[in-house]
Amino acid sequence: MALETWVIKVKTALSHGFDAVKSGAPHPKLLGGKKRSVGVLAFEIAGLMSRLLHLWQSLSDKNVVRLRNESISLEGVHKIVSNDEAFLLGLACAEMVESLRYAARAIGVLGKRCEDPNLQDFEWFLGEFANTGRDSNHWSLSYKDMEILTKKMDRYVTATTTLHREIEELSVLESSLRKTLQLHEQQHDSSSLSLSLSLKEQKIIELQQKITLQKQEIKCVREKSLWNRSFDSATLTLARCIFTNLARIKLVFGLGNRYIIANPSSLPRSLSASATVHPTENPNHFISGPLRSPKQEDHRKNDTDDSSANAFFESYSKLLKPPPTTLGAAALALHYANLIIVMEKMIKSPQLVGADARDDLYAMLPSSVRSALRARLRGVGLCRAGDPALASEWRDALTRILGWLAPLAHNMIKWQSERSIEQQNTDLVQRTNVYLLQTLYFANTEKAEAAITELLVGLNYIWRFEREMTAKALFDCTNLGGLINNIPITYS
Repeated sequence: MALETWVIKVKTALSHGFDAVKSGAPHPKLLGGKKRSVGVLAFEIAGLMSRLLHLWQSLSDKNVVRLRNESISLEGVHKIVSNDEAFLLGLACAEMVESLRYAARAIGVLGKRCEDPNLQDFEWFLGEFANTGRDSNHWSLSYKDMEILTKKMDRYVTATTTLHREIEELSVLESSLRKTLQLHEQQHDSSSLSLSLSLKEQKIIELQQKITLQKQEIKCVREKSLWNRSFDSATLTLARCIFTNLARIKLVFGLGNRYIIANPSSLPRSLSASATVHPTENPNHFISGPLRSPKQEDHRKNDTDDSSANAFFESYSKLLKPPPTTLGAAALALHYANLIIVMEKMIKSPQLVGADARDDLYAMLPSSVRSALRARLRGVGLCRAGDPALASEWRDALTRILGWLAPLAHNMIKWQSERSIEQQNTDLVQRTNVYLLQTLYFANTEKAEAAITELLVGLNYIWRFEREMTAKALFDCTNLGGLINNIPITYS
């Protein structure tokens, strides 16, 4: 009876105590004059910080040089995307601005929950800064101050990630305890042995102790994370980061305040020398030239600029729209990336490719590639597949094509995978500096399909060659076995 009473107490603690650990944020009536904490939104805010920190790292000296000397110089990019450096730099710049725009929308929503009226109008101030360079609130930081801020943000992201993991572990412990209690009740009803009940009781006590320790750990980690930060504090940190990132983008790509709105694709032929050689020479300013002095408080109502608050970002969104002749416009970039990776595996081990695998590969081909393949095979289909020299030439040709085409396919998969994770609001992931221009998204459809067709023709010949060599080896082995069997055995 005492045991049953004790179990009831444990269940009561489960129903009343554990949910309080997850909610964490105090009731508004208990806050008084204290600003509201972000609570469970800490995880989303940490994701935004992670995104902005990654963008800041992408704009570092090392990565800017890599963008100029490596990313836009890939052989595959020049072959089927573009060899126009200004156009490629424009795509990289547009993707960074679009990433800022994505973050800005989320920060704008957070700003509506702030008490600071300037943070409530965050999106307007960002548009003003993007279009005119005017920073009325001085949210754009110096390089030195930004480095301090990034370290602080990194600590927040790390602590909030740890908090998320600890809460998940608590949920597992809670679930395990509930199952144990249910199992205990079933055994108690069926009049199980007292020894079994004692073991169950011991397990329940152990789980309850673990849960108590886990709740204490969560409380400790929560103090270091974003959970208890106010909306004003968290949003101000994000605002400063996004303003400084935008200022850095303008410096790196040599953008003026109004010039880019009218003609976003007319970027300089190369990145600014100040950005690639001495980007931090003057750590107090990112944008050359003085910023305009702030207007009166009602400037938002009276401002009649020729550009709207979103003009800067809208201009770059248009630049990211793929031309009609590209795989991105045809919605085939990801499909072709998977197709190329499948062929890459087959070409590395053609002897392992069976008839079913070939049928599956053919089923992946769109009608345009099938037609081109049939036309090409008419010219080489009758040629003998047992020529080792020709097989070697095809292997070399396929290796060369895959050498520049496969990286674009792998980049496409990697780029899409990272964005899929972001769409699931699990932004706390390690990102890579893969730009959309390094993928198949902007690849010319005709050129890409020609390369894929050539891979298919070569793979067809290599596959036939390997099959004939295998058949010949089996035939020779069979004849050799028959010859050995026909040799008379003599005994001395």
